[in-house]
Amino acid sequence: MAAELGSSVRSVHRRSVRWRFTTLYAGLFLASAIAMLAVVGLVAGGTYRAAPAPDNRPGALSSAAQARIASLEHQLAQAHSRQVDQLLLGSGVGLVVMGLLSVAMGWYAAGRVLRPLRAMTVATRRISADSLHERLAVPGPHDELRDLGETIDALLERLEQAFAAQRRFVADASHELRTPLATMRASMDVALAKPGPVPEQTRALARRVRTELDQVDRLLDGLLALARAQHGVQLPDVEAVPLDVLATAALAERASLASAKGLVVDAGCAREGSGVWARGSRTLLRRMVENLLDNAIVHNRPGGWIRVTTSADGADVRLVVENTGPVLTQDQMAYLVRPFRRLGAERTGGGIGAGSGLGLAIVAAVADAHGGTLDLRARAEGGLRATVTLFGASEAETVA
Repeated sequence: MAAELGSSVRSVHRRSVRWRFTTLYAGLFLASAIAMLAVVGLVAGGTYRAAPAPDNRPGALSSAAQARIASLEHQLAQAHSRQVDQLLLGSGVGLVVMGLLSVAMGWYAAGRVLRPLRAMTVATRRISADSLHERLAVPGPHDELRDLGETIDALLERLEQAFAAQRRFVADASHELRTPLATMRASMDVALAKPGPVPEQTRALARRVRTELDQVDRLLDGLLALARAQHGVQLPDVEAVPLDVLATAALAERASLASAKGLVVDAGCAREGSGVWARGSRTLLRRMVENLLDNAIVHNRPGGWIRVTTSADGADVRLVVENTGPVLTQDQMAYLVRPFRRLGAERTGGGIGAGSGLGLAIVAAVADAHGGTLDLRARAEGGLRATVTLFGASEAETVA
């Protein structure tokens, strides 16, 4: 108990309620003990009464007897005084000892009272957006603590339903909107393919509409990927995925885009065969890599560079994409992973998921769905360093 008390003193800011309970229990005990000692002191101090004065009438008592009586009364008074002093001293020592014991016992009692609350706090912290199906299920009698636990469980159930409804809406809406988009694109192609001359103004308008349709299609594609990644526990086609191969293939597909901006690509550590394997969904991991590279290309400066690195560190693997670009602050990094958030009008452009404000949001969602992390660091010279850490796997590993 002493070790627990000492450890808790160092973390008093996290145990304020327990300390308040301890102070209350100890204060009530000490107040009762002081009141009891005061009553004992008053009673003990008033117990002894001096005997009445001896009868001094002639012949009543001899002078020797009177002297003897006076001596005895004096001795009794001294003995009573010593007893009272010893009683008060013992009571004071007992009060100090019991005061210390009352603090320890109050701390223990407060801990027992607050133990169910601590258990609920730990369980609630463990529950995240991907584990809203878990419940506290507080055992014990139907008291106030169990009522609180059942209230939190009801809140978690409503949150689970709201999250599921949001994901279903995004996925269903994205699927449903693809049909009218395809119809509009087909109708425009048919109109342009009709015999006879087509005015140049009509062709320009058609090209503009097609560009906008492509942008909407990319936005829907990004929404589908984001909704799919946010399911977390329902990852499709889980397997051992060569992260270096995905990075090399995505770079090859974007070579023309990088060349058009005069970007220098350094991918020496991302060549195929480096043996960097991650555990997860190939579909989602490919989208994650593509979005990182799209972000590095679109939000780069002309004549800049991109550096791609894949590495294995124990049980983890890392993909690092670093690029030049506008100067950002570290405080702005949190906004980059929020859906539909852009830092300035210059952060727009093409690429799957890019320009829609979903690129890095999808990366963060995919990493989180795989139990990994996305770390964004602003470069002092300008640009961004994005590091994705995932669980590693081996080439021969079979993942259920």
